[in-house]
Amino acid sequence: MVAGARRIVAWPPAPPSTLAAVDPTKPVLALDVDGTISLFGFEGDLSEVPGRFHLIDGVAHCIPDEAGGRVRRLAERFELVWATGWEERANDVLPTILGLPESLPVLTFGGRAEFGSAHWKLEALDEYARDRALAWVDDSLDESCHVWASQRSAPTLLVPCLPDRGLEEAHVEALLDWADEVTSRV
Repeated sequence: MVAGARRIVAWPPAPPSTLAAVDPTKPVLALDVDGTISLFGFEGDLSEVPGRFHLIDGVAHCIPDEAGGRVRRLAERFELVWATGWEERANDVLPTILGLPESLPVLTFGGRAEFGSAHWKLEALDEYARDRALAWVDDSLDESCHVWASQRSAPTLLVPCLPDRGLEEAHVEALLDWADEVTSRV
């Protein structure tokens, strides 16, 4: 392998994307990766993990087979943006694994990333979403995130998830219902 090259191991490959171009009238959906798409902290035998392992930059990431389909369904009603400490690296491999477009917009945090919390994402979320409706899926939402959401002038939905379960079908259904609600107000 060439020095500095990234090795991605994922089989079978995700289906090709059929997503439409970004529509700025859609609400924004900010997606964390670790604990939302890439699961961790589960207990039990490795044969019972809730997904397949993908080797990304030398680290094994457990990504459920259902994650791609769920995110693609959400992309029909939302403008997706990565809200992860991975920053630009999220587009290196996740679109292929999840069957998404070649890239998604990415929030950058200027070195503010802090594992185990999410408050360091607030400024970047504000800058990106501005006055648009925003839903945010993350496994590390804290009280400051809830205060921030309640003070936004635009509709805001925080969707907490468990890091060993990630984005589940119930989250997707709630997000789709919310998107329909906020877009019907326009």
